Amino acid sequence: MAARLVRRCCWRHFGAFVSTPSAVPASLLVPAGKAATARALPQAPFTLFHTSSPSSWADGFSVKEQVEESRNPEHKVIGELIETATSPQELFQLSEFHALNSNQASVIITQLSRLAVEKNLETESILRDERFQRLIGITDSQISQVWNNTLVNLLKSLCSLGMDSNRREMQSVEQEVLWRLRRLTFRQLASLAEFLAVKQGKESRLLNEVIKKLELRWTELEGTRTVVTLMGKVGHVSPALMDRLEDKALELAEQFNPDDIRKITLALAYQNRRCVPLLRALSYHLIQKHSELSLSVLMDLIFAYGKLNFHQPQVFQKIATDLHPHVSTMKPIEVTRCIRSFSLLKWLSLPLFEAIVQYALDNTKQLSVTHLCSIILSFARLNFQPSGSEDFFNMVHEELQSQLDSLEPHLLTDLVWSLCVLQQAKAPYLQRVLAPDFHARIRGE
Repeated sequence: MAARLVRRCCWRHFGAFVSTPSAVPASLLVPAGKAATARALPQAPFTLFHTSSPSSWADGFSVKEQVEESRNPEHKVIGELIETATSPQELFQLSEFHALNSNQASVIITQLSRLAVEKNLETESILRDERFQRLIGITDSQISQVWNNTLVNLLKSLCSLGMDSNRREMQSVEQEVLWRLRRLTFRQLASLAEFLAVKQGKESRLLNEVIKKLELRWTELEGTRTVVTLMGKVGHVSPALMDRLEDKALELAEQFNPDDIRKITLALAYQNRRCVPLLRALSYHLIQKHSELSLSVLMDLIFAYGKLNFHQPQVFQKIATDLHPHVSTMKPIEVTRCIRSFSLLKWLSLPLFEAIVQYALDNTKQLSVTHLCSIILSFARLNFQPSGSEDFFNMVHEELQSQLDSLEPHLLTDLVWSLCVLQQAKAPYLQRVLAPDFHARIRGE
């Protein structure tokens, strides 16, 4: 027992020694006789991988991997050349002039994918290139020696380049990732889940396995960015994982910025998850901590609250007050989207709606018939009568009466109903919807 205790103490001291590479003398990181060329540990290239997700999700190389890499000066030089390459040809030349291992070949493929995205390159020519095929061959022949983070990035890169999922090399990479899932960090799992959810969808076997691991290891979840992105891009795949994410979001509610709150409420809205405790917490911190909100945040927030039918008058008042100065510069689609959300919530802000009336009068030529119909329907739901109703409704009648035949039957019915509520229905509107042939059309006969 004493011997075991001594061993454990030794390992703990050794772990503390390795965990601070900056304190390790450079001479210890290179073979004997090469101390003069030793340099500080470089940042491992491509620890941050480009995807549609936050790139900082991909974990960097471990301390062990960095130490191992720094021991070989040639590997350091190759790594720097890969990192600074600005074209596929430069990367392919590296594969011609250097004997690469599977890890280096994988990093080159990752860099090729990054350049293809950044420079909008045609990926088919990259995939057909013989030198690319050699890189794939090197990687495939030594796939078990590729580091975890590099392997995750390799899978993303091959998908981004459009490699056929039925190719043996592609399946080999996926299988290797599948075998290593237990050894991946939570951040790597989260990054992989987000990527696969976007690229492959719910039917992906690998995605389902990754999500199972996330569900089992959810206690490792930390950081607002991870929570927000998982809720938005992965939560819809697994209701069980989404439950955990909601609990974590409630715990971190005070730390979210307005854009985080926007993304979370949108994720809840699109998934029809009316998590009242979380919505209340987000609403409270939104009012207490954030004085100014951007137009995009305001628009998405009122949309999410409307879709979830979640009433929070203080938030509505803040959104309406902050939106008011923006009305004159908004696009027609933004105006109609905003007013529709308020009408669904049955919440009326007189200053905001009067500003929208003035917007309609000032921008008549920019408003389509559909936009006008949407405004009328929203006014009717709230029984809102503009202060300058005569000018407004004269404009509406002038624009609509010549376009009634072009309206879809159900929209025309809603429009006439709304005009009746607002006491603005004239004979031409009523004649259209009361005609026998209109009844036949609306019934689908």
